[in-house]
Amino acid sequence: MKAALLCTFPLLLAIATAAQTLPGTAGETLSGKRIVVAQTVQGHTAILVAAFSHDAGQHCEHWMHAIQRDPVLAGVPAYQLVELEKAPTLFRGALRNLMRKNVDPAEHDHFIILTQDEKLWRAYFNVNAEQDPYVVLLDGTGKVQWIGHGSARELEPKLRAAAH
Repeated sequence: MKAALLCTFPLLLAIATAAQTLPGTAGETLSGKRIVVAQTVQGHTAILVAAFSHDAGQHCEHWMHAIQRDPVLAGVPAYQLVELEKAPTLFRGALRNLMRKNVDPAEHDHFIILTQDEKLWRAYFNVNAEQDPYVVLLDGTGKVQWIGHGSARELEPKLRAAAH
């Protein structure tokens, strides 16, 4: 019975997320460009890796590296989203500068900082484990093809299979 529930849960989660549309929130890339994720990924397959806490942010880097190294996923545009709405406004600039310093400049256009609509984004990703990074594979119509949260080491093969 447990095995059946464990197998069914990811499918139910994907169905719940697929019914939602990407929030139309504007964010800013580390290169300073204003960007609306929903518009940026429209019309092509894309991967979103999202963090809703400092702990999750540290694990997003592992996901981005796994995606870039995987021959099936490397050609799929991947965007890292960091939600900072809860961070005090006074510290957001310092956090942005720290991220800019620690992220490869070649990736700055794919690293998006969001400072509003956190509830919408949490609902979209169905966040229930704040310490985990959340990953979504979207097709060209914006439909969720795969969703997961947790370790890249454990879940990246499932993302690859969904993308193939």
